Amino acid sequence: MRLYLMSLAAGLLVGVVYSLLNVRSPAPPVIALVGLLGILVGEQVVPFAKSLWSKEPAAISWMNQIRPHMFGHLPEGAKEHRRSPGPSQL
Repeated sequence: MRLYLMSLAAGLLVGVVYSLLNVRSPAPPVIALVGLLGILVGEQVVPFAKSLWSKEPAAISWMNQIRPHMFGHLPEGAKEHRRSPGPSQL
């Protein structure tokens, strides 16, 4: 139940910010996407600050926490199986 109340409070806060900026909800697509980017980046501030506070190098936090969450698992190309040329292909 606590998670739902926190979500409602965050929604109310965003509604107040939209009102102060004179933006109607739902926001235009570009404004909404920039807002989502802000949420995604803002979500990583706490883990990054914790890693700096514990004297962990920033690169470790980037590789283990921030990069996987922000970019997900990046797709890899299909692996080709290369065959050696047979007698008919020479």
